[in-house]
Amino acid sequence: MRILFLCTANLHRSRTAEDYFKSKYNRHEFKSAGLSDKYCKKYGTTLCTTTLLDWADKVFVMEDMHVERIAIYAGENYLGKLEILNIEDVYKYMQKELIEKLKKLEHTILR
Repeated sequence: MRILFLCTANLHRSRTAEDYFKSKYNRHEFKSAGLSDKYCKKYGTTLCTTTLLDWADKVFVMEDMHVERIAIYAGENYLGKLEILNIEDVYKYMQKELIEKLKKLEHTILR
């Protein structure tokens, strides 16, 4: 399965999710990206593209607003692949509390 994690800047949440799951599950492919052109350019991180959305079997976003951004950017074509993890933008990359949240969501992400 190909799983894409998306957040605003691809700096903390989605990158942590990608790296955490990559380190644990080699039978799946994981990637991450950001949904803000401004912040991805500012931090030199990966910006989400329709190519990435096409690649993914499942797409996990961190907040409701990310669904809206995808709908504006790419239309409603990808909304069926999306699931919201409800992880607020309050964590740093690989922060212990963020890892704990991701661990609790493993069954949702890998089903």
